[in-house]
Amino acid sequence: MRTPSWRKLFKGASIQRDLEEIRDLFVRYLKEQTVQPLKDLGRFVAFGALGSIFVGFGAVVGLLGLLRMFQWLFPVLDGSLSWIPYLIIVVLALVVGALVVQRIFAGAPRKSKGDQ
Repeated sequence: MRTPSWRKLFKGASIQRDLEEIRDLFVRYLKEQTVQPLKDLGRFVAFGALGSIFVGFGAVVGLLGLLRMFQWLFPVLDGSLSWIPYLIIVVLALVVGALVVQRIFAGAPRKSKGDQ
């Protein structure tokens, strides 16, 4: 009696080996599709946060330098008018902050059909 051809396919195969292959495939897929993108996202967030800290520190130092420059350039603003340079810097900081927030909520610029 001859063995049917479909049984030859399964003759050397074991269920355990198939389950191990499925498990390995699943683990590889899980690492490739979830773990690696999360690592990339973490790196992106870390560099973004570090850059934001540096830019914020630079903005504060720049505004402080501008305040000192106003105080040095306009000695007439001493005494009872000494609050005016501080007001100018606060207004400038609020304008810059508003522009940053507006740019954040505006999102990325959209490409027009001519840019493609």
